[in-house]
Amino acid sequence: MKKMSIAGSIALAATCAVLAEEPVRVRPNILFVMVDDLSPKAVGYKEGFDFLKTPNVDRIAAEGARFDHMLVTTSLCSPSRASMLTGTYAHTHGVRYNETCDPDPALPTFSSVLQQAGYRTALIGKWHMAPGSGPRPGFDYWLSFEGQGEYFDPELNEDGTNYRAQGYITDILTEKTLRFMEQTQDQPFCVCLWHKANHGPFKPAPRHVDEFSGVLPAEPPTWNEIMADKPRWMRRERTYRPHYKAWMQSEGAPVPDRLSPKEWAGHPWVSEWADHLRCQLAVDESLGRIMDQLREQGRLDNTIVIFTADNGFFLGEHRRGDKRLAYEESMHIPFCIRYPQVIAPGTTVTELCANIDIAPTLLELTGVEVPQTMQGQSFLPLLEGRNVPWRDSFFYEYFQEKFAPGIPTMLAVRTDRWKFIHYPYETAERGDIDELYDLKNDPLEQHNRILDPELKSVKTMLKQKLDSAMDQVHYTEPPYRYAPPKIRAD
Repeated sequence: MKKMSIAGSIALAATCAVLAEEPVRVRPNILFVMVDDLSPKAVGYKEGFDFLKTPNVDRIAAEGARFDHMLVTTSLCSPSRASMLTGTYAHTHGVRYNETCDPDPALPTFSSVLQQAGYRTALIGKWHMAPGSGPRPGFDYWLSFEGQGEYFDPELNEDGTNYRAQGYITDILTEKTLRFMEQTQDQPFCVCLWHKANHGPFKPAPRHVDEFSGVLPAEPPTWNEIMADKPRWMRRERTYRPHYKAWMQSEGAPVPDRLSPKEWAGHPWVSEWADHLRCQLAVDESLGRIMDQLREQGRLDNTIVIFTADNGFFLGEHRRGDKRLAYEESMHIPFCIRYPQVIAPGTTVTELCANIDIAPTLLELTGVEVPQTMQGQSFLPLLEGRNVPWRDSFFYEYFQEKFAPGIPTMLAVRTDRWKFIHYPYETAERGDIDELYDLKNDPLEQHNRILDPELKSVKTMLKQKLDSAMDQVHYTEPPYRYAPPKIRAD
């Protein structure tokens, strides 16, 4: 017995020595920072605007990974947010439009899965799905507001109680996040800090109103695009506007074959966009404050830090503001992620990734099983630098909205080189042709080659990819389709 005891002690000591060499992995925290309506070039590391400095966003990209092609499956606030939560397409989760409904409750969200796995979860900021500012399932702490919210002295809902706060919304949300993390020391946390900024009407913090004064964004090369080879609806929409009343009144009105030039420097949009970029300064400061607190607490390197946007944003490209279209500026979002336990500093991911990939990635990073309902795929292997099979094309959908029927339902497929945009309810006979772009030779999407006979085989290939993608994700038709008013015959 004595000999066995000594042998057992030796074996136990050896086992402990081995275990001591393998540190126990602590489950990571998650800080998911998202802004509203941000151009993919409107962060410092993208160098789209030399006057715009975002050192804290840049730090995440430098110390972690930046994504060159993070795309949204629908470039619209509510659908994209629901896609990030559920890892599914808009036609699957049901949030096809803004401010209509929440995601299908039968679909798990990454926050609800993490909550069940022992995480303390929080939504702090913009929800913007079903009307109402009250708490939603999947979050232990809730602080939100109705719809788009207000930049100054906003009305907030904190865990079911409404009150009027004092101050600037970005700073208020930051303070609430700092307090939540301070009070969450005994278990891992997942906080979604989803800012109201940078949605219009743009109102920067008072301390930033004079930043880069007198400097305006440069005119994009496509600002005066004549759109002669684009679908007719685009020229009509730019001429008469897309909103319901204007669109209805423009039925039968002449549509120009090409658009005339317009001035850039004096256009009111340009100064508004300068304020849009100024709103980003408070967001960057917020990120710096939160990361500083995490570092002081010794938790920064065990926290997955994400910075992104709910959709892209046009800043004059193709004569546009807003988003919605299947063009690069609208589909792309800035995206960077820091987690030094997995991601090497300075990593650049060039593959086609999507907002529906975020949820499964976060769950895999935390060691939690990914629900089979999620249609995205974890990009953890890409963060680790592994050479793995990845998607060679990306499927996009946008659904015509009742308030702005001038922008039709569109479906698109994008590969590394090509993009095909299909308008299922528009007719080529009326001039509402589809679009085909060679992104290698025409990255600004200025030359629609849908009618080019030399690209017939490319068009066929892309149509097949689109059909295949629709089958794979079980695409369903939208419930709304604009019908022109009937003209009474007298």
